[in-house]
Amino acid sequence: MANVVVIGAQWGDEGKGKITDLLSRSADIVVRYQGGVNAGHTVVVDDQTFKLHLIPSGILYPKTECIIGSGTVIDPKVLIEELDTLKTLGVSTENLFISSSAHVTMPYHRLIDQAAEVQRGDHRIGTTGRGIGPTYADKSERTGIRMLDLIDAAGLRDQVEWIVKHKNVILEKLYDLPPLDPEAVIAEYAGYADRLRPHVVDCSLTIYDAIQRRRNILFEGAQGTLLDLDHGTYPYVTSSNPVAGGACVGTGVGPTMIDRVIGVAKAYTTRVGEGPFPTELVDGVGEQLCDRGAEFGTTTGRQRRCGWFDAVIGRYAVRINGMDCIAITKLDVLDELDEIKVCVAYEINGQRCKDFPTNARLFADCKPIYETLPGWKQSTEDCRALEDLPKAALSYLKFLAEIMDVPIAIVSLGAGRDQTIIVEDPIHGPKRALLYDTANTVQPV
Repeated sequence: MANVVVIGAQWGDEGKGKITDLLSRSADIVVRYQGGVNAGHTVVVDDQTFKLHLIPSGILYPKTECIIGSGTVIDPKVLIEELDTLKTLGVSTENLFISSSAHVTMPYHRLIDQAAEVQRGDHRIGTTGRGIGPTYADKSERTGIRMLDLIDAAGLRDQVEWIVKHKNVILEKLYDLPPLDPEAVIAEYAGYADRLRPHVVDCSLTIYDAIQRRRNILFEGAQGTLLDLDHGTYPYVTSSNPVAGGACVGTGVGPTMIDRVIGVAKAYTTRVGEGPFPTELVDGVGEQLCDRGAEFGTTTGRQRRCGWFDAVIGRYAVRINGMDCIAITKLDVLDELDEIKVCVAYEINGQRCKDFPTNARLFADCKPIYETLPGWKQSTEDCRALEDLPKAALSYLKFLAEIMDVPIAIVSLGAGRDQTIIVEDPIHGPKRALLYDTANTVQPV
């Protein structure tokens, strides 16, 4: 039995959906522990592409139970659309469960999110405009509506009537927007409640019972470490905690019940939205990475900013999350490059710094210090074992593992399930994963 957390080690979009889907074949339960419909996980099975936003990636395995945890925020309209889409694609959602204490995104959350972003002007954050931040804000202010309120007709009416009255003042006076009709909101959300009621459970109790029965549980995060509300590149962050510690808070599971943490990082770096990005490439190489990597957001369709691998934020992610091992994705995107750079440190005010600066202004002024490695100039898409990889590709992976001081457990070489090299199974393997030695063979650490 193993309880494993999968987290993003960069700014999100690392390929967590594929890795979670891959590991879900060994899991009995997959739990999404934070974020909302601002997340987008793409999974390719055979020739079919699934785009998931709220539903855990494990849903594609018929016998795997999936839970949307308490730390998520749920837009019921989008969730129902996702359920309907999966049904048309032949995927059963009978094993999907929703935490009764997860908070609900309401119409006023979306309106305020979008209006506030416009009002920020040059100080905009780059939100998706899906109402995620305002939903979490209401949660903190203790004025939020939870799933247990949604499925209680009397409770929903009581909550919506006074909250909409309060929100209308903000919409009208602060953002010059028309007010919402509370009766229309109640009618709309009561319909959602009828559809979702059979899926609502006590998340913490459900998971605890599963742990007692020694079932394998996979905890799936959204976004990435550098978007964490407390530990990311604030203020250009999300409104929740994608880091590994968020899995405990977002599901009601004690920290001693977590066995392993696996990080996911691209073989290069991407970022969506605003905020500093030291290794960003605004030249032909950046365009090449974007084109070959199909770097467009699953949720928004926005083009992602691309840059070289940043080992400084990589080491930071290893430390913040207590990673046991890491999965490197999209190695194949680098196949055509003559040389590949890795940021090993920053120059800050003329000083070399190998640690991530928590001061946002300092981070904005960081200049990357690179080491250059040779490219391999041949396709890796069909490689299925370490020995199939070009020597330079193996050397690149070994360099990343050593500079971040974390073993590599999985290498992804494309979107398909089969386009993967599993060095070690993070669920059933040993406590420590495997590293590469100088002879390009695999040795246990």
